[in-house]
Amino acid sequence: MEKRDILSMNLPELQLVIQEMGEPKFRAKQIYHSLHVRKVQSFTEMTDISSKIRDKLQTDFCVKSLFVSRKLASCLDDTVKYLYRLPDGQHVETVLMHYHHGWRLCISTQVGCKMGCQFCASTIAGYVRNLTPSEMLLQIDETERQAGVQVSGIVLMGIGEPMDNFDNVMRFLELLSDENGRRMSLRHVTISTCGVVPKIYELADRKTGITLAVSLHQSSDEGRSAIMPVNRRWNLNELMEACQYFFRMTGRRVTFEYAVMEGENDSRNDARALAELLKGQQAHVNLIPVNNVKERSFHATRKSAIAFQKKLESLGVHATVRRTLGSDIEAACGQLRHDAEQS
Repeated sequence: MEKRDILSMNLPELQLVIQEMGEPKFRAKQIYHSLHVRKVQSFTEMTDISSKIRDKLQTDFCVKSLFVSRKLASCLDDTVKYLYRLPDGQHVETVLMHYHHGWRLCISTQVGCKMGCQFCASTIAGYVRNLTPSEMLLQIDETERQAGVQVSGIVLMGIGEPMDNFDNVMRFLELLSDENGRRMSLRHVTISTCGVVPKIYELADRKTGITLAVSLHQSSDEGRSAIMPVNRRWNLNELMEACQYFFRMTGRRVTFEYAVMEGENDSRNDARALAELLKGQQAHVNLIPVNNVKERSFHATRKSAIAFQKKLESLGVHATVRRTLGSDIEAACGQLRHDAEQS
């Protein structure tokens, strides 16, 4: 029988397990504290409970681990990119970034991606499976151990579409913010989506406090459908309505991610269309020079992103150009996993 993943369990589930073992309920809090605060890597490290309980746990449960397959450290800034091997041999990527307010970690939510966005490396090696809540948490734990830092902000913008792994992502957020455990405010968490509209509504109704980032990248249905298949299922009008609902329900403005691609979406007409699309939205536009992917022909520079920013600002749209971090190590997710699967 396959052992259960104890790190993905919440406290009430763990309390039930402990009571079924015939142990007092308070032992569950001790175990939960060891897992989520002390961040132990094995049951033998849980020295505040008896060896009898540890042996029982070892029989039915496992504490998962990640292994560093490859690490790239930028020579330009403090950005570090990790390729982690999962227990089943699959790989995901995690990127550690330093900002003036602290360390931020971009984590993956799936092994691969189904969404098929034409400019993204994450989809090239194919979709394999969803990550468990523990595998998302372990990206934080292992990176903190490797780098010797404490992460203060999380971005779900690595490999995978978070809204396509919604239930596991919601459990991850529950464990991350639990006052009995890690206690991270979800106001320090950003979830990025390519536009899975029903899940935007569901996330809004949960009022978690997270920031929502929507990958837009085009301002017409024709243009967006050509590079983002998700738009053929939920068009821009449906997406904008969902974003307005998110703001009404949460009071949190939406960030629209826009990968600038020279000659594709950065003309004066593109800026006008984007300004018209965002009219009435409480929103911020984050411009990103598209990442160079060898299998794709899209390209851009920071200079072209700044030029597009000026076009938007002349039309009254608040836009910033994302600070480029780790450009010498191709810090955007997808490339390392693709190379690992090819080797």
